[in-house]
Amino acid sequence: MKTNAIRILETKGIPHTTAQYEYDEDDLNAVTVANSIGVAPETVFKTLVTRNEKNQIIVFVIPGNFELNLKKAAVSSHSKSVEMIKVKELFPLTGYIRGGCSPIGMKKQFPTYIDETAQLYENIYVSAGVRGTQVCLSPPGLADVIKASFADLI
Repeated sequence: MKTNAIRILETKGIPHTTAQYEYDEDDLNAVTVANSIGVAPETVFKTLVTRNEKNQIIVFVIPGNFELNLKKAAVSSHSKSVEMIKVKELFPLTGYIRGGCSPIGMKKQFPTYIDETAQLYENIYVSAGVRGTQVCLSPPGLADVIKASFADLI
């Protein structure tokens, strides 16, 4: 199945592979995804959407087995503070649902930051834009396609 995220990677010529897995709507966390596709949890990155004090949307991509450090996220994004958006806002803002939110191909290009630990790996996994599919690509390839910066976020 080709998602918008996969189409964008193909159009830009960014090498990638995909991994499919069975999912449970009650357990959409990235560690479960990592176990389902047989990779280390620190290589499966989750996409988190936040809002800063100026009501700007900022996206953070972090290892699935960690929590976003909101203070580091604020510093990295040159904000005074950031907070997670409400789940009901996710689809209208990004075009993606919880458990299938990809940093690639959101409705708008939001400022995006990838945790610097991504650079420790040849490839990482992020959602392909639907539940049950991950896309595997190099951290520089991901940063290039989403115009992201690497930062200390965890």
